[in-house]
Amino acid sequence: MKLKRALAILDAVISEATGPVSVFVADDHGELVAAATMDGAAPDTRLNAQRKAYTAARSDARTTRELAEKARDPRACASFDPSFSFFLGGVAVFEDEVRVGAVGVSGLPGEVDEALALRAIELSAAH
Repeated sequence: MKLKRALAILDAVISEATGPVSVFVADDHGELVAAATMDGAAPDTRLNAQRKAYTAARSDARTTRELAEKARDPRACASFDPSFSFFLGGVAVFEDEVRVGAVGVSGLPGEVDEALALRAIELSAAH
């Protein structure tokens, strides 16, 4: 994940959010590239956004929603990283079908966090 795209994702989430959120953009290993917490966002949203991005970057799923669906099978949970999050709002970022990183958004209802992440990825594709 290049910094320019990570910053474009941050800007898109912040400009589109209907309330205060934290956003974490990670590389393909789940490590920080860029992050922001909007004024008024709850402190726990920072860690939640980080864990969502980490999960989407490191798991074989494209989203934390997809991973949560896989986790319904009790046999699958035995191998999950304990830092993985099953909350909605973590989405992998791909370029030419190669996972280059992920974004995690936290602070609004999960469906809204996920929609913000997806929209930000779409808007940042030109970067």
